Amino acid sequence: MTKTPSHYFYRFTSSDVNCFFLFDPTFYFLNCFLLHLLNLLLLHIPLNLTSTIMASSAPVGAENINTDIVTLSRFFTEEQIKYPEASGDFTLLCHALQFSFKSIAYYIRRASLINLTGLAGSSNTTGDDQKKLDVIGNDIFISAMRGSGKCRIVVSEEEEEVIKFDEHPDARYAVVCDPIDGSSNLDAGVSVGTIFGIFQLPDEVLGPNKSVGPQDLLHPGTSLVASGFTMYGASAQLVITMRGGGVNGFTLENSLGEFILTHPNMQMPPSRSIYSVNEGNSKYWDEWCNAYFHSLKYPEDGGKPYSARYIGSMVADAYRTLLYGGVFAYPADSKSPKGKLRILYECAPMAMLFENAGGLAVNSRMERLMEVVPEHIHDKSGVFLGSKDEVQKIIDMYNKYHK
Repeated sequence: MTKTPSHYFYRFTSSDVNCFFLFDPTFYFLNCFLLHLLNLLLLHIPLNLTSTIMASSAPVGAENINTDIVTLSRFFTEEQIKYPEASGDFTLLCHALQFSFKSIAYYIRRASLINLTGLAGSSNTTGDDQKKLDVIGNDIFISAMRGSGKCRIVVSEEEEEVIKFDEHPDARYAVVCDPIDGSSNLDAGVSVGTIFGIFQLPDEVLGPNKSVGPQDLLHPGTSLVASGFTMYGASAQLVITMRGGGVNGFTLENSLGEFILTHPNMQMPPSRSIYSVNEGNSKYWDEWCNAYFHSLKYPEDGGKPYSARYIGSMVADAYRTLLYGGVFAYPADSKSPKGKLRILYECAPMAMLFENAGGLAVNSRMERLMEVVPEHIHDKSGVFLGSKDEVQKIIDMYNKYHK
């Protein structure tokens, strides 16, 4: 596992030593700055902020630089300060998460140059052929969660069983993830992403003599503490939300090695004439589903048809829908009666993001996706995510055919 100066700092603060400075905001910011400065010096990156982001449009030679940059680390720290009773465990876990995203982004950018494209010669728990980067991304994610000291158990799409960190019996968080969603598109350079969700474990399973297992994770999305995704495209885009909070988007600034807040308080438009679905599966759709998408392409009032936008990577399609509005769908059908997307680490985290951004998320039976309880850790579901008014049209069409 690659270790940075920050790694040693966070490992020290998460030990049995009661480090007062972890909870002192002034000292914490000073340490973060010094550690970041050290990282820059080690990487030989010139400390010249005139080439950084967030410059306003000004005449040449009079460029104004925004020096009050909100990094992801600062964002987490400011959120923690709002809760005086916070232990700092969640903040440390999130720092480990962002390190895994940066690492995966690095390998994806260099995949074609260092022979990381193509198949790894194996398949995952749901029968998908594994790409080499699937395996590497999974290893990076698991290693980061283990190293945080704050994660007790992990569910990954690439692992048949849960992964338990018995060396951290008092860790109170469980993390579920799809390390690299859309990996079948990797060789074509199409955007892929990581989807994740965080649960807090009950006190009954904490401690050296207690056991934790998959049964402790079979909860609806309403139990999620936080969720989000990182999309690896022209730039790495991280979108995250917390229970009862808003949705915020960050962009990875590679020269600084930091996620920068670029999309604060994201809110979806209530409607937009865009749909995103794999229409190659329409042969297998239910009658009501075909009728709905037909109505978008051939409006009865003779109006303008909806635009179709489909990439084939859930993260990329969902992110576009989150930004511009419309609807993303992957319905259950006769070929896949339970659907194709996994409830625990794909559907529920995305549903939390969309709802907190003002949208709606339902399954193929029009049940609120956040309330669906998975039967096992890799259980699947149909999914409809999108703008509130657009998803309501789907519900209305379903009800019309199920009177």
